[in-house]
Amino acid sequence: LRKKHIKSYQELFNRVDVDFGEGITENHPIDDRLFDFQDEDDPQLAALYFQYGRYLFISSTREDLLPPNLQGLWANTIQTPWNGDYHLNINVQMNHWLAEVCNLSELHKPLTEFTKGIVESGEKTAQDFYGADGWTAHSICNLWGFTAPGEHPSWGATNTGGAWLCQHLYQHYLYTKDVEYLKEIYPVMKGSAEFFKSVMIEEKEHSWLVTAPTSSPENSFYLPDGKIASVCMGPTMDIQIITELYQNVIAASEILGVDKDFAETLKNDMKRFPPMQISEHGYLQEWLKDYGEPEIHHRHVSHLFGLHPGRLITKTKTPDLYEACKMSLERRGDEGTGWSRAWKINFWARLHDGERAYKLLKNLLSPAMVGDRVGAGTYPNLFCSHPPFQIDGNFGGTAGIAEMLIQSHDGFIELLPALPSSWKTGHFKGLCAENGAVVDCYWENGEVKKIKIKSKIGGEYKILMPDGSFKEVKLKKNKQLTINN
Repeated sequence: LRKKHIKSYQELFNRVDVDFGEGITENHPIDDRLFDFQDEDDPQLAALYFQYGRYLFISSTREDLLPPNLQGLWANTIQTPWNGDYHLNINVQMNHWLAEVCNLSELHKPLTEFTKGIVESGEKTAQDFYGADGWTAHSICNLWGFTAPGEHPSWGATNTGGAWLCQHLYQHYLYTKDVEYLKEIYPVMKGSAEFFKSVMIEEKEHSWLVTAPTSSPENSFYLPDGKIASVCMGPTMDIQIITELYQNVIAASEILGVDKDFAETLKNDMKRFPPMQISEHGYLQEWLKDYGEPEIHHRHVSHLFGLHPGRLITKTKTPDLYEACKMSLERRGDEGTGWSRAWKINFWARLHDGERAYKLLKNLLSPAMVGDRVGAGTYPNLFCSHPPFQIDGNFGGTAGIAEMLIQSHDGFIELLPALPSSWKTGHFKGLCAENGAVVDCYWENGEVKKIKIKSKIGGEYKILMPDGSFKEVKLKKNKQLTINN
């Protein structure tokens, strides 16, 4: 069984290799290394954690199986935490952030099939709860296709879970450029857009189109009378998710040559969406109004979806919003549950701050078990602690390390965008960029020395070089180019 397992997973695992430098390994067990990592650098531990996340993902799913849930494939109790459900306000999505960039593209398919499988239920929810067209799914979902609002309004009312899943459907296309696949998923994306087109209402003060009722996942705010509320209209995350959904549906309709009139209506509606607003204090607002928060250091940072995993906020296209995201993260702080720390690694990587991303990686890898206390961080077996165990922190941490090494969401390939000084010399091989690129990168003293880029499908690639210039290359299918710096 062990030999079969090793052969099976290594067929996928061996596509990627990383080396960040020497670490603390001799007679040093993992639980001790977690403690020591808080005070000294251990590049090999970071590399091990990255590959461990890929291993866990490979071991959690295969093309014809289910996607990993909140515990991946592992449970040590009959009644698992959160019922072993699929939660759609961050968790199952975070489980899949590593799929494309970490060269495990086919393991995105279970999530695609799962999403297609809840559409029928989502259509009933749209009709029964909203009298709406299309389909929707809220925060709680499970194997039986539960898509309705559930449990507490502060998080159960969020109705953009299905739309967020659609981002993953389109992300797979961006990496593969598989038009036949796009034809397959387009009706799912269109159905989600139809839902929001039929339920968004006009906000009275500015005549913006907004979602309502909804929430910014699990967070709350103070009303003018001092009472605490969660249910709102048009939170920033909703507008960001729906904007990306509409943009992706419009792009897909153009590629496939279908639904031109429907795409035009989406373009017109987007003109009426609320703008992303910067508070007078400099941070990106989470709600339509700059409400005070009972819990400033809340674990969710939903209003930064547009920075990551979204692509609406970038250094080149929206510099003011980009800086406002930094202020939001400073305000939230570096603590939080395990998966929250993992998300913040990705945020700071997108903000090109390698030292801060590395600090968050250390926070994520802080020992969860200290004496009789169990807190957020990492267990001795490297599972992520919410607490209790949630595997999204592992997958989110691996994705965050990948974001520190390579990014391609802004229209070009950027290498080592958030490299910490402790990884001064190393390499990665086999990480992926959009449009079918597979990239190797070698660096010394923090500077790129050699790049290898191979195209799975053939295409044109724009690479940001270390001197700030762009190099454009065109490759045929399965052809490779080496660039020495």
